[in-house]
Amino acid sequence: MTQALVLGWDRTVLELKMYAREKESVFFSFLSPILLLTLFAVVFAAQVDEQARSNGMNAARYFLPGMAAVGVLLTSFQTVALTVALERDDGTLKRLRSTPMSPVSYFLGKVGLVLLSSVAQLALLLVVARLAFDVQLPTDASRWRTLGWVFTLSAFAGTVLGIAYSSIASARSIGVVVAGPLLVLQFISGVFIPFENVPDWLKQLAAIFPLKWIAQGMRSVFYPDSMATKEMAGAWEHSRIALVLTLWAVSGLVLCVTTFRWFRRGSV
Repeated sequence: MTQALVLGWDRTVLELKMYAREKESVFFSFLSPILLLTLFAVVFAAQVDEQARSNGMNAARYFLPGMAAVGVLLTSFQTVALTVALERDDGTLKRLRSTPMSPVSYFLGKVGLVLLSSVAQLALLLVVARLAFDVQLPTDASRWRTLGWVFTLSAFAGTVLGIAYSSIASARSIGVVVAGPLLVLQFISGVFIPFENVPDWLKQLAAIFPLKWIAQGMRSVFYPDSMATKEMAGAWEHSRIALVLTLWAVSGLVLCVTTFRWFRRGSV
């Protein structure tokens, strides 16, 4: 077990170096939420009414939870699914299979990459929101604790689901297979448009998947408590958020372990 942890850390360091070299990946997964927050904050600045402003809300604060939620999934689910599919097809995983590295160490390397890059992304997102758009950040410890467990469960679930999802397509087609469903979920999960404006049947569909619950958890951190009435149940539902994200994390881990392949289909 100690060897697996040591190799997992070594793999994490290597993953970070490789991730930093992929400029396209860094832009679309790391910087995309920050750029989108800036865009929405500028475009919709004039549409915030006086009542919302009196509650400390502005456009940037309104969109911040959604950007934080989608940022976690972009750096976990999307990035991992794309890179694992590519590493399988170009023979990287085949070569790793002949080394002392176990699947556990490989998985730990991906989890480490996601956690460290996601923490950096979230920190930068909050700095931009506070300094550039004067967003009021939480002042009580309980909200930061909520952010901590929502973020950790989300990042872990996204990582293992991304590894499992990488097995359903080749490197050539995985981009479309990942981006399509993820884009739809962003529109129906309260990321780009107010969740209360989504039709009820789409709300029920969104509630099956983790992004809706990640976004709701993030809203509970950055929104005033008075805005909890706009949620489906009229409350933040922290217990249900934790349950759903834990179920997705456990399910993703099981799928990750049972479906992971070192070799691409048809190879020896």
